[in-house]
Amino acid sequence: MDTNKVLKSDEDWKKELTPEQYHIMREKGTEVPFSGAYVDTKEKGMFRCAACGNQLFSSETKFDSGTGWPSFDQAIPGSVEMHTDTSAGMSRTEVICSKCGAHLGHVFDDGPRATTGKRYCINSACLMLDKAE
Repeated sequence: MDTNKVLKSDEDWKKELTPEQYHIMREKGTEVPFSGAYVDTKEKGMFRCAACGNQLFSSETKFDSGTGWPSFDQAIPGSVEMHTDTSAGMSRTEVICSKCGAHLGHVFDDGPRATTGKRYCINSACLMLDKAE
């Protein structure tokens, strides 16, 4: 995992990200459920941050949560940070990229009990998949 932080201005992020990615990753938005490119993908590989390329999740940890967003039961160690999010009238745990600070989604304690019990609920727009050979 690359530990060098990526620091850019809002103007630079606006130039590099699509409007949807900017809204989600820099303004803490959320994509419409069941609309993202990776909701149903079963392809193998490594999911990376779409903003900085940081390795976030292995496809081996992806599962179908039925929620409308790609879900994973664990992140690559050190790849994400957690912050308390009290927006939208509730208390949740926000997941951000540890390298560039991009908002990725939220983590909940309703994932598969046979593994970690966690459900990292991540916006597809925040991800890019490096497919396995």
